[in-house]
Amino acid sequence: MQHVSSLREPLVTGGKTLHDVTQDICYQVEAKPNLRWMAALSVALFFLGVFFYSVYRTVWYGIGEWGLNKTVNWAWDITNFVWWVGIGHAGTLISAVLLLFRQKWRSSINRAAEAMTIFAVICAAMFPVLHMGRPWLAFWVFPLQNTFGSLWANFNSPLLWDVFAISTYFTVSLVFWYIGLIPDFASIRDRAKGPIARFSYSMLSFGWKGSAKAWSRYETVSLILAGVSTPLVLSVHTIVSMDFATSVVPGWHTTIFPPYFVAGAIFSGFAMVLTLMLITRVVFRLEDYITLEHIALMNKIMMVTGSIVGVAYITEFFIAWYSQVEFEGYAFINRATGPYWWAYWSMMTCNVITPQLVWLRRVRYSIGLTFVLSIIVNIGMWFERFVIIVTSLHRDYLPSSWAMFSPSIIDIGLYLGTLGLFFTLFLLFAKFFPVINMAEVKTILKYTGDNGPTYNPKAHAAHAHHPATHGAPASAPVTHNQHD
Repeated sequence: MQHVSSLREPLVTGGKTLHDVTQDICYQVEAKPNLRWMAALSVALFFLGVFFYSVYRTVWYGIGEWGLNKTVNWAWDITNFVWWVGIGHAGTLISAVLLLFRQKWRSSINRAAEAMTIFAVICAAMFPVLHMGRPWLAFWVFPLQNTFGSLWANFNSPLLWDVFAISTYFTVSLVFWYIGLIPDFASIRDRAKGPIARFSYSMLSFGWKGSAKAWSRYETVSLILAGVSTPLVLSVHTIVSMDFATSVVPGWHTTIFPPYFVAGAIFSGFAMVLTLMLITRVVFRLEDYITLEHIALMNKIMMVTGSIVGVAYITEFFIAWYSQVEFEGYAFINRATGPYWWAYWSMMTCNVITPQLVWLRRVRYSIGLTFVLSIIVNIGMWFERFVIIVTSLHRDYLPSSWAMFSPSIIDIGLYLGTLGLFFTLFLLFAKFFPVINMAEVKTILKYTGDNGPTYNPKAHAAHAHHPATHGAPASAPVTHNQHD
């Protein structure tokens, strides 16, 4: 028997019942789209149109449409790729690692975070495919039998490791996300009134019946997938960092990149989760499920990972000095004082200084300040990738080859377009799929000794002493927590 602390705030507020949880979350799927959702989707679709136009220009006219030159031959494309992969990391951390550590507060945010991971990886994959110049030949990166003579994948290249890491990451994340959706799809199926909705959610729910055996297998599969996913939290961005760390370019050739990139990915990922969940909380009126306690806990993780990133920045400068390698030292001095000094100090301000405000309780529990902080962090993390890539390339060993990079209108269009793609997918997900995991939220409702779940006394006063109101419905996946 578990005991509930009378001091700890509940993770679901408002005295919700099991029925209330189903009603509140299914309502967003069953109701007609509201004006706020339509307005947001219109803006996202506009930028999606910009994306398709930029892709057309890139494919039809070639990579010359971008702002690359002979010296800076990687710039916004790889910057955006690493940024999007990093954003996806929080979904894996929340869904897998926090599940294994039995952190119940993840229940209200894991569904949206997992969806964010999938959509972010889709956006990330666009950039290396487009950078190939001939994206219709993208299958050449796979070790497939072919009739092109000696053409074969180079297994010594970290770029090929990226292909396997990202594809594995996407596949496991997709399966984990979908498995969690099945019980909720069944709830919507059972409530559906129209034949099209009933058929669609019947297909999506795979005939889920909610039997004890089904729930047992569901929990077993969730734990197995969490165990498989946990190494991905470390491995994926480690391999992405090796795109740079295995080179001999000053500013890239450093062994601190793997842990530094992983911490930065979790940092930016949690910032994006906060951005999305704060918007979702308001648009769908889910204040009782995404509480100030959730926001404060995510802020704490963001502060810790931001501090790790700050230590990494300082360590890079120390190692550049300690190594006594002239070129390495110049690369870092050039970052802070060279032509791109503004990008470096923007990165330091957004990623190191600003997150320290989270030490203040007033900031941790402030919705407005948290939203602004989450935007600032993701801006800073984009600048981090830009600083690492462009400032390390634009001044190489030969001063006559030094060059500056300026993005073209197509570079900007592709970046803004992937934001449009991301938010279009997320808005469609939030409207047609349950944005909060109903089955898991029901397991964390507080119980009292009198009436099972913490019923709203006003709504249920008439039934308070009726025998049928005692306890929880047998079909609900709940954990009975009792006071002394």
